[in-house]
Amino acid sequence: MSDQPASRPATASSADPVLERRARIGQLVKAGKRVGYGLFLVATVLFFVGLFTEIRDWMVTVIIGSLVIGSIVLAPAIVFGYGIKAAIRDDRAHGRPVA
Repeated sequence: MSDQPASRPATASSADPVLERRARIGQLVKAGKRVGYGLFLVATVLFFVGLFTEIRDWMVTVIIGSLVIGSIVLAPAIVFGYGIKAAIRDDRAHGRPVA
């Protein structure tokens, strides 16, 4: 048996701190995209609800807040996501372990 937790298989990433950090950033990217796109969805749905009914002041506040916070969260998540993809592509091109 190894000292690795049961939920984490022993891979090349457990020996390489760069790959571990990349995996952690990847998890944050995934969460950031979920939150950002989720807030965009809230803003879109609320906009159409207000469009077909009567738009209220609180709806406008929630729509604007969702778009602003969603943009703040989503922009870095997209950029870091592309950075991770580029790093993986570079590792594969140079024959380094990816996972």
